[in-house]
Amino acid sequence: MARRARAERPLAAAQPPAGRAGARHVGRGGGGVVSGGYPQPERSRGVIALVEQNCTVCMLCVRECPDWCIEIDSHVERKPAEGPGGRPHSVHVLDRFAIDYGLCMYCGICVEACPFDALFWAPDPGYSALDVRDLVHERDRLGEWVKDVPPGALPAGLELPGASEGSQPAAGGPAAD
Repeated sequence: MARRARAERPLAAAQPPAGRAGARHVGRGGGGVVSGGYPQPERSRGVIALVEQNCTVCMLCVRECPDWCIEIDSHVERKPAEGPGGRPHSVHVLDRFAIDYGLCMYCGICVEACPFDALFWAPDPGYSALDVRDLVHERDRLGEWVKDVPPGALPAGLELPGASEGSQPAAGGPAAD
């Protein structure tokens, strides 16, 4: 049988067959049609939440980040001596903590590298933006996501800034009787 030239071959149908999607991968996996948005995957990491009071500006998260998507600015304050015989010491104060989610690859190295439990995964998929410049989230926005962190992930005895004394038990801690 002689091979026909490309121009002589019949063209494929312009429309997919009735009842089938145009791409082979669409509709696989047993899921139904989703209307109005995408469902959150069962094992998504979400976003990185910041517990600002735990951050000591050690910069380990910045150094370990393979994408360099974390920016931290701080200044040094001199603390007076505590008690007799004590001496004054310097303390770094956090001025800016920002994560650029346009660069972040969600590897979690920063969360694992933080020795002071200041960074946690929060399963919140609603942080997208239409402009890439809006994907840089500052410390106030990162602090809002702490309320979404699963209770078992937070260390026992951690008081969140928004919780008043006695009104809500510490996340991960036992409830008051």
